[in-house]
Amino acid sequence: MHYEAPIREPLIIGDKSYHDITVDVARPIETAPPRSWWIVFSISLVMFLWGVGCILYTIGTGIGVWGLNKTVGWAWDITNFVWWVGIGHAGTLISAVLLLFKQKWRMSINRSAEAMTIFSVIQAALFPGIHMGRIWLAYFVFPIPNQFGSLWPNFNSPLLWDVFAISTYFSVSIVFWYVGLIPDFAAIRDRAVRPVTKHVYKILSFGWGGKAKHWQRFEEVSLVLAGLATPLVLSVHTIVSMDFATSVIPGWHTTIFPPYFVAGAIFSGFAMVQTLLIIMRKLFKMEDYITIQHVEMMNIIIMVTGSIVGIAYITELFIAWYSGVEYEQYAFLNRATGPYWWAYWSMMTCNVFSPQLMWSKKLRTSLMFTFFISIVVNIGMWFERFVIIVTSLHRDYLPSSWSMFSPTFVDIGIFLGTIGFFFVLFLLYARTFPVIAQAELKTILKSSGENYKKLHEQHGDH
Repeated sequence: MHYEAPIREPLIIGDKSYHDITVDVARPIETAPPRSWWIVFSISLVMFLWGVGCILYTIGTGIGVWGLNKTVGWAWDITNFVWWVGIGHAGTLISAVLLLFKQKWRMSINRSAEAMTIFSVIQAALFPGIHMGRIWLAYFVFPIPNQFGSLWPNFNSPLLWDVFAISTYFSVSIVFWYVGLIPDFAAIRDRAVRPVTKHVYKILSFGWGGKAKHWQRFEEVSLVLAGLATPLVLSVHTIVSMDFATSVIPGWHTTIFPPYFVAGAIFSGFAMVQTLLIIMRKLFKMEDYITIQHVEMMNIIIMVTGSIVGIAYITELFIAWYSGVEYEQYAFLNRATGPYWWAYWSMMTCNVFSPQLMWSKKLRTSLMFTFFISIVVNIGMWFERFVIIVTSLHRDYLPSSWSMFSPTFVDIGIFLGTIGFFFVLFLLYARTFPVIAQAELKTILKSSGENYKKLHEQHGDH
């Protein structure tokens, strides 16, 4: 029985057998890393350590070392927080939503996307902690009964919903990622030569034996987790957007925020997946599995979500004009023509105009162009958060409290540190865990592998 239309492009290129897939996926774990890996890793590690230094300096001295002032009380910390949470969105979307819709092209990319989700949520979680100034009191964000006497967290506050949403999202993502890894850990365990390696992967694989019963449970758990994770894709960023939308500040107080934040998050998340996969495909020679077709599919999603974000920007401008509220109108006029005009127009160029180039098939299947655009999109999404937060705050109803925000070296250092930390985690993951879900890939080899398609076509001709 063949379920796959012959006209579809193969998802696995080259004359691959089941054994070839195992060997290719296990190669990065079993061989020494290439020199390029060490170079990228060293740069990331230096950035990470610099960031750690800046964080310790902040905790030791107080958040006065940031560029905050009385008017702009939230700036880079919350910008970076929302940016990192947004990047974490694509992982769960690729894994859960595309699994429920039975999309086969997700199989080569879902593992890395899930890892990216977990690592970026870790980066995001750092910011609320250090933003408190007293990080040792971080447990105050959790509603622990009877520990605080008469002081209780405010259940009406969207900041508390954030704590619930993000911790739930993080835990479901970790379980989902780990469950998918179990068959692959077992494959590495069975191939391992050194006793220590064998023992470690034996513990990690939970005694997986690949029996029919094991597979049946694996499929059931995957579906249940995908069903749990799908509403989270929508809820997490909706709640993050309510940090703004439930306030009364002009420029924030809009009902369009939840859907537009979700679209923006998927947009920036997919861009980050592209950045990582194009690097990884080259470093670990995975060109046969992460094909141009995968890149093109993701570019189409980037194009669609980028267009949704563009519509959201236009809607915001229209509603500000239509509402007749002069403060609301001024907030948007100030964004486009005020002292932060460069941030606004960077955001517009990167997020609205650049993805539209993807309508051209030549461009969306070009690796260099995709890599460039994927970085441009994430710069644009960072500017979007910056524009929403800083330009709405820096000019108040009272001209006497107008002020400008400019980051200090500590702000910049912490941000670069989280980028370094993210890449350190990702590079270590790529060396110790199978970067491609080989067990899942093998399920589509017969229907989507290149040589099987050729055989099928030859039989079809007779």
